[in-house]
Amino acid sequence: MRRSRLAVVVIAGLAAALPATRPSAHGDVTPQPVDTTELEPLGEDWREQNPYSGNALAIRIGSSGYNQNCARCHGLEVISGGLAPDLRYLEKGREGDEWFLQRVRHGATQNGITRMPAFEGVLSQEALWSIRAFIESKHEG
Repeated sequence: MRRSRLAVVVIAGLAAALPATRPSAHGDVTPQPVDTTELEPLGEDWREQNPYSGNALAIRIGSSGYNQNCARCHGLEVISGGLAPDLRYLEKGREGDEWFLQRVRHGATQNGITRMPAFEGVLSQEALWSIRAFIESKHEG
């Protein structure tokens, strides 16, 4: 009993010594670039549907982009640990593409707290659609 009481006191002391910070989406993580030079360029206007859906090269590039920029919150291999939505269940096709595009371009806030940062202007359209192609390849439904 004495040992567990000591542990509680030590943990409480450590908790009190740490700065009171509120976790935020991505914290201090810097988005990592995604090399899309091998993919067909998509131009300036955003596509409404994923032009890389089912494209093996895009899926490979998207896997790297996802693991560097998304896995921290959405989980390795698109298997969420509960911090963020499990993207394996994001609908395939137009409806899923619309939701994905809205979320990655503009991000999401809830009660003034950023839950997901906006990636438009941070990652290219090619990078984001290749990430979507990778996510789609892991779909479970």
